[in-house]
Amino acid sequence: MTILYPDVQESVDVYAPQHDSYLLIEAMTLSGLVKGSRVLDFCTGSGVVAIAAAQLGARTVTAFDICPRAVGCAATNAGDAGVDVDARVGTWADALAAGPFDVVVSNPPYVPTGPHAHSENIPAGVGSATAWNAGIDGRLVLNPMCDRAPELLSDGGTMLIVHSELSDTEQSLRRLRSVGLRSEVVLNQLIPFGPVLKARANWLESTGRLPVGRREEEIVVIRAEKR
Repeated sequence: MTILYPDVQESVDVYAPQHDSYLLIEAMTLSGLVKGSRVLDFCTGSGVVAIAAAQLGARTVTAFDICPRAVGCAATNAGDAGVDVDARVGTWADALAAGPFDVVVSNPPYVPTGPHAHSENIPAGVGSATAWNAGIDGRLVLNPMCDRAPELLSDGGTMLIVHSELSDTEQSLRRLRSVGLRSEVVLNQLIPFGPVLKARANWLESTGRLPVGRREEEIVVIRAEKR
């Protein structure tokens, strides 16, 4: 199956599509679930995943982000792509109020964040830190997403979440299963560190989160189904 990745315009203030976005699009495409479905893209960023869902034939696509610049970028990119995406500024509570959805996809913030993250030397142009910083364990967004996933999904619905091994894949699986969702890793990819993790590598090593000298991470897509 050919995987199509939408072209989007990037913004210095918005997280640009990278390996995790593309792996999520691949998982979404291979699932075969999007056509005719009501889709939510939570933490949409540039809107690349939402646009891909629309291009795959979703009945409706709703895209949420807490950053107004990201929502504006996603809306512009959807317009340029000629697809209908309802891009909204909103939180987890707003997404819950808009649901339920047949398919939920998300590339949330998931990078573990130490106390000195504000002083890191991260190049300009990679987006806002809110797009990746996710608390000391990287699970500031992942935990509520996993714990309340059934509320977002219609009966028989499916959630696809992408994140790094550094934010604890097994914990995501346990949390999703604990709320009654059948969950498994469906795709994974080993990738070199980008600028954020390069800047954070010494802290990750010092706290035991990263083996000394390692400069690559596994990203995974978890599929969770509401029976």
